[in-house]
Amino acid sequence: MSTVSRRPALTPRHLTRTGERLSFVYLERCTVHRDANAITAQDAEGTTHIPSATIGTLLLGPGTRITHQAMSVLGETGAAVCWVGEHGVRYYASGRALSRTSALVESQARQWANPRSRLAVAREMYRLRFPDEDPSGLTRHELLGREGKRVKDHYRAEAARTGVPWRGRRYVPGDFSSGDAVNQAVTAAAQCMYGIAHAVVTSLGCSPALGFVHSGHELSFVLDIADLYKTEIGIPVAFDVAAQDEEDVGSRTRRALRDRINDTSLLNRCVDDIKRLLLPESAGDTATGSHQDATPGVVPDVVTLHSDGGRQVPSGVNYGGGDDYGDSLW
Repeated sequence: MSTVSRRPALTPRHLTRTGERLSFVYLERCTVHRDANAITAQDAEGTTHIPSATIGTLLLGPGTRITHQAMSVLGETGAAVCWVGEHGVRYYASGRALSRTSALVESQARQWANPRSRLAVAREMYRLRFPDEDPSGLTRHELLGREGKRVKDHYRAEAARTGVPWRGRRYVPGDFSSGDAVNQAVTAAAQCMYGIAHAVVTSLGCSPALGFVHSGHELSFVLDIADLYKTEIGIPVAFDVAAQDEEDVGSRTRRALRDRINDTSLLNRCVDDIKRLLLPESAGDTATGSHQDATPGVVPDVVTLHSDGGRQVPSGVNYGGGDDYGDSLW
């Protein structure tokens, strides 16, 4: 078997299919460099080699440094890179999307632009949050009312479960300390969930701004996705932390949520839920560059041109006619 350092340079035809990659690799407190077609993570305990073509999204946590050469090989292999907080609970920045196609963001834009499909996606989001209830036929206003009631009931149920007094949601933007301990914990949990959702949305190449429930903000879709897990993960963790102690609630909530995220594989679940919401089941693999009918290991670059009647025609062709028909590449 050849070692990592002896492997030949990669081309797009050698890339690992997305379905066979490690969806997320998290690194912290190390220096990330390149050794041939692998990236290396070096810390006080030594150096770890990670084949770059097996990475879906690389999450760079606190204390990481990454070289230009490492970013170069990650770009060549189509991996997404996100700079995040500890264990991904906050999102800071990212470099390129994991997807090599625009299928997800185009489907998102189409469904967002049509009022009927936008409502249909909002109903499906409600169904994901509350599977015991059928939102079919509900108007937007009815969805908002149902969601508000369910969340209020959930706050009361968590207060009863943990014994934490609950006097309603109180949050003053920009003044974290103004709320009581449980409100501070809920706020900290919400901010962490927004960071997680933001990292996943950008790694898939979706638009953070085109929301189906939220609107008017650059992170509307991020808020939509984060809310899918509010009552199941975020709020219970916040009440558990507040029930233990009222000191240092913010940082303890982030650490507790970090552990719950790892236990529930939330990042992978976010990916699956976004694909389910935005694409038909048959298109899920295409959205992230994993074509079932393609040659194994091949991630093709598919570029088409818009034509009339909603048709798409092959690129790389001169449609001007004449002797040079078919000769359009620069």
